[in-house]
Amino acid sequence: MSDPYETTEQHLDRLLRRALNSFDLPDSTVERLGTALAHSSSLHSSHHSSVLHRETYRHTYLLSDGTAFSLWELVHGGPRSTADPQARTEPGLTHHELYDDEGDAQVAAARLAGSLGDVPVFADDAVQADLETLSFLMAAPPAPLPREYAPDNSADHARRVLRRAENNDGPGEETARLLRAAFAHHITQVCGRHCQVEGRDAGFTLYEHAFLLLDGSETSLWEVEHTATPDGRHMCEVYGDEDTARGVMENRTHIC
Repeated sequence: MSDPYETTEQHLDRLLRRALNSFDLPDSTVERLGTALAHSSSLHSSHHSSVLHRETYRHTYLLSDGTAFSLWELVHGGPRSTADPQARTEPGLTHHELYDDEGDAQVAAARLAGSLGDVPVFADDAVQADLETLSFLMAAPPAPLPREYAPDNSADHARRVLRRAENNDGPGEETARLLRAAFAHHITQVCGRHCQVEGRDAGFTLYEHAFLLLDGSETSLWEVEHTATPDGRHMCEVYGDEDTARGVMENRTHIC
């Protein structure tokens, strides 16, 4: 049911768009689901016969307040004919209905022909299990993508970054000597923002210049570029670690 490359927002939007009765969901339910951080989908029950195929799925969402909320999706082969309740469902058609209450989903399922053979596939404590799984996934940070280092005069790039720094508390000669052994580097824009500083518009950007050294080790320079100067000119500051660079930005702007 779930696309591993689909975000929680995309997943919820897809459910709401394809459900025949999504307009029946209370506004309060939709608003709460708008705060969802993660989701987990599981098959709750199923029934298959020559007359009808029907499945009920539970979609559990971890909300920003730490609680879990479930939507119940009823998927069936097609509507019953209003003229003949015993008629077979239309072949090739799949219909989706959404409910925010398990009891309502069960009532809707019971209205479909052949629904008495429902087979639950999860226990009653599945919601708690889903919440525990989602909480674990949210607590574990995603694995960082490997850097793609480019061998492009990296030692000279390091010298230029250090040379344009205007702050006096940046990396010293020991760091400069270490970076003479750099043979590849990778630049990442970490954060950036425009804000008001003393009544003037100022721009701030934090960059990480990561270097791969000849011995296989890695080291980084953290560059803060900003225009929070008395005359609004562009200024560059360089630091040896991220915490110090972020601290400088926080002291100046409280934005990163």
